Amino acid sequence: MVAGEAKRPRTYLKQGFKSVYWRFGFFFIGGALCVSIVLPYNDPDLDNAGAGTANGSPYVIAMKNMGVGVLPHVVNALLCTSIFSAGNAYTYCAMRCLYGLALQGQAPSFLKKCLSNGIPVYCFAVVMVFPFISFLQVSGDTAGVVTKLQSLTSASGLINYIVISVTYICFYRACEAQGLDRKTLPYTGWFQPYCAYIGVFWMTLMVLTFGYTTFLTGNWDTLTFFSYYTMVFVAIITFTGWKLFKRSRIVRPHEADLIWERPIVDAYEAKFSSPPTRFRDDVKNIFRRKNKQGAGAAEEAAMA
Repeated sequence: MVAGEAKRPRTYLKQGFKSVYWRFGFFFIGGALCVSIVLPYNDPDLDNAGAGTANGSPYVIAMKNMGVGVLPHVVNALLCTSIFSAGNAYTYCAMRCLYGLALQGQAPSFLKKCLSNGIPVYCFAVVMVFPFISFLQVSGDTAGVVTKLQSLTSASGLINYIVISVTYICFYRACEAQGLDRKTLPYTGWFQPYCAYIGVFWMTLMVLTFGYTTFLTGNWDTLTFFSYYTMVFVAIITFTGWKLFKRSRIVRPHEADLIWERPIVDAYEAKFSSPPTRFRDDVKNIFRRKNKQGAGAAEEAAMA
């Protein structure tokens, strides 16, 4: 999704892909290891703390157990910043998805309307309807609605990753059928296509068992069942419905267009004369620009 907004997608996205592995390893695996060291699995606060709030965070519970009074508030502040960052990311992704669907004729055409700065304004308006639903969490009577929506979005995320993995498998087969060496591409994934097959297997298993508790004896609830599996039915219906309505077919590996818009991208990147910059350099340039603007404003005020 961000490839369409990157100045040099082949360079910057490759750098981003390579950093994903050590970031996941450091933050997720390292964080889980740290929590398991300072907090026992049978701590009563893990079950009794407020679910969905900062009080249920294992970091906050560990800090309270150690008698640290300030750090839990710091964690709350960090959670607010991470929530804001995640909200920006999901809003952006949803807008780009709607806009891309509109360009391909798979969504209403009015969603293609953009402002002068390139923001798809109607896509933004549609997407911003859903964040307001989160205010239902404030009321105890409607908090269950938000929980059901969380189940829907979680299943949607897993289905997205399944589709991404299946798409890569089709791409890999097309490369093999047409004799394209993947090493000539800007980025080559490791242990492929086996990683894609493993991802499809485990994520499909997770989607199918996502609401397994509803099948246990005495736990059946129709609303809960549909909150877990509605998006599975929606994905199947939309895919098969589109194929039947448009009478389209699955592209065979030897027929796939592996060139597509590559000449356009080559011409676009050929016009750059300056070398690619790193993220840290971009951040430095932002502060330098602000300092220059501040100095210029101070000089104008002194001259006046």
